[in-house]
Amino acid sequence: MDMDRIVSRLRAFTSERDWDQFHDPKNLAMLLASEAGELTGLLRWVGNAEADAFVRSPEHRAEVEAEVADVAIALLLFCDRAGIELWRAVEAKIEKNAEKYPAELSRGHARTPRR
Repeated sequence: MDMDRIVSRLRAFTSERDWDQFHDPKNLAMLLASEAGELTGLLRWVGNAEADAFVRSPEHRAEVEAEVADVAIALLLFCDRAGIELWRAVEAKIEKNAEKYPAELSRGHARTPRR
């Protein structure tokens, strides 16, 4: 996968439709939240024990993938507009989380460790 190629395609797509005028950071953040909400909506009434099977099932797979793609597109558009290198930001956050949640203090529970 070539992220630069995908971002270029998104830029061309929005430019051809003159949508850049609507893609300020606030509107893109709201788009991202809306699309994440649609993904969440697919799983609203699915039990935790069934969630993995639901997202992998042939019956629901196309719809799940479409919503995931919408979330990814919104995030990529936001990052592009804001001048954020997504993968660099993700790597920095992983490092920060590793410091905040050391494995020896975090294993097996979801609360923030006390030091």
